[in-house]
Amino acid sequence: MSADALSLLMGLVLAHLVGDFLLQPRPWVEERYRLRHRSPRLLQHAGLHGLLAGGVLLVASVAMPRGLATVLLGALTVAASHWLIDLVKARLPAGELRWFLLDQVAHLLVLLGLWLAWLASLAPLRELAAWLTSPTVLGMAAAYLLVTRPLSIAIALVMQRWSEQLEETGTLASAGARIGVLERLLVLTLVLLDQLTAVGFLLAAKSVLRFGDLRDSRDRKLTEYVLLGTLLSVSTTLVLGMLVRLLLLEG
Repeated sequence: MSADALSLLMGLVLAHLVGDFLLQPRPWVEERYRLRHRSPRLLQHAGLHGLLAGGVLLVASVAMPRGLATVLLGALTVAASHWLIDLVKARLPAGELRWFLLDQVAHLLVLLGLWLAWLASLAPLRELAAWLTSPTVLGMAAAYLLVTRPLSIAIALVMQRWSEQLEETGTLASAGARIGVLERLLVLTLVLLDQLTAVGFLLAAKSVLRFGDLRDSRDRKLTEYVLLGTLLSVSTTLVLGMLVRLLLLEG
C-alpha cells in the first residue's frame, strides 16, 4: 500500500472525527433527536462532513490525479450517507453505547468504501485479509481473548476458597473482575511491546491506589486476598505474553 493511499484513508477518518466530535455542538444533536428529518442542523451537519471529506479528496487529487467531478461525487456521497445514518440513529434510543458504536462503524464503512472506490482497487482488502489470517495476528488475538473472560473464570475458581472467607466489602458489582481484565490487557500489551519496566510501574500505581483502602480496612484477609489475586493475574499474563513473544514474534 502506498503512502499516498494510506494518507488519504487517515485524512478521511480525521475529517470524520473533526466533524462528528469537534464541530458538532450538543444543541445540534438534541435538535436531531427532537425534529429528526425536519432538523436543519442535521442537514448542516451532513453538509459539513461533505465539505470536510471533499477537502481531503481535493488535496489527495494532487498526488493521485482525479477529476473535480469525482471529488464532488465523493463529497456528496459522504454528506448523503451521513445524513441518512444519523437520521436512523435519531430514531433509536439515545444514550446507549451499542447505537453509538454502530453509528460510528457505519460511517467508517462508508469512508472505507469511498477510499477503495477512489483507489479503484481491492488490493488493500486482500492485504488486510492476508495480515489478519497470519499466524502472528491469530496467535495475538487468541492471547488477548484468553486474558479476558477465560482467565477471569480461572482466577475466580482459584480464589474461590479464599473469597468465601471475606465479608461484604461494599464494592461495585463485578468491578474487581473488570479491573482484572483491564489490568491483564495492559500487562499483555506491555509484554508484547517488550516494555517490562512499565509493568512494574503499573503494579506500583495499582498498589498506591489500593493502599489507602487496605490500610483503612485493617483487614488482613482482604489485604492478602487482593495481593494474591493481583500476583496471580499479573504472573499468568506475563507467562502468556512471554510465550507469545517466544513462539510468534521472535521465532
